[in-house]
Amino acid sequence: MADSASGEERRGSKRRKRSRRMNPDGTMTLIEHIYEFRRRLGFALLALVAGGIIGFIWFQTTIGPIPSLGKLLTDPYCAVPAERRFDGPTGGCKLLQTVPFEAFMTQLKVGLAGGAVLFSPVWLYQIWAFVAPGLYSKERKYALTFVAFASLLFAGGAVLAYLLVPHALELLMNFGGDQFITALTADKYVSFILSLLLIFGVSFELPLLVVMLNRVGVLKYQTLKKWRRGLIMVVFVFAAFATPGSDPFSMLGLSAALIVLLELSIQIARFHDRKLDKERGTEGWDKLADDEAAPFDYTPSTIDDEPSAATNGKRTNTDDVT
Repeated sequence: MADSASGEERRGSKRRKRSRRMNPDGTMTLIEHIYEFRRRLGFALLALVAGGIIGFIWFQTTIGPIPSLGKLLTDPYCAVPAERRFDGPTGGCKLLQTVPFEAFMTQLKVGLAGGAVLFSPVWLYQIWAFVAPGLYSKERKYALTFVAFASLLFAGGAVLAYLLVPHALELLMNFGGDQFITALTADKYVSFILSLLLIFGVSFELPLLVVMLNRVGVLKYQTLKKWRRGLIMVVFVFAAFATPGSDPFSMLGLSAALIVLLELSIQIARFHDRKLDKERGTEGWDKLADDEAAPFDYTPSTIDDEPSAATNGKRTNTDDVT
């Protein structure tokens, strides 16, 4: 029974590969969609597992000029003056382990996060390879642009957060004066660092969201201009509640960066709306009444005429029309 099932599975795999060769336009049934999703998901999970293993090893290993993940993680903590942190009887800059498996779980958590970032091109490509066949060429161009800018903004936010961590830690650990000395556990410290990087990275996607809503016509420049002061106030309130530790360095750093990015997105919306108004003025659409139809040519073509590439709904050669 097992051999029969295995043989049937191999024959099914050969049929799917043969159908792809005989089906160049990429048309797929629902079952083929599920097979393709399972295949892409498997590759993405393998990439994450491989990245996690490499990240776990990298935590304590220096690769040429690249410092270990553990050193990158503890550098902000070690930048705090020695009299403000607990170094233990042997000195040095170390984090505390209060339970037996805390060091292992910390290394595993950091390794998985680092591996996911390191292998992000692989699993992001698997997502793109599954989605792209169902998009028009213009939609694919917009999607690639969106992903590229989103990745750059997220990385920029994470880098800014990493640079602010030493100042935030020094300020927070100075409260209490000489009556207190801070001894950070590995779990608490890593959670603080990762949450700060994640919050800054996700927050930096705000201008991309504003530009996208402007492109689809939901938010106009005049609306954004009218809401500018209110949006700035919302940014300050969001930064105050979102940053872990609520220290002024993280809050002001996130607020200042988001205000600059927000203003940049508003100006992009301004140029986009100005260009759109100019195109509408050239076509004469700006002079039409609200209930007046646009001057489109509704004359039907004859049966013998071939539809143009702009109207035949043609997609890419890898189109998925299901």
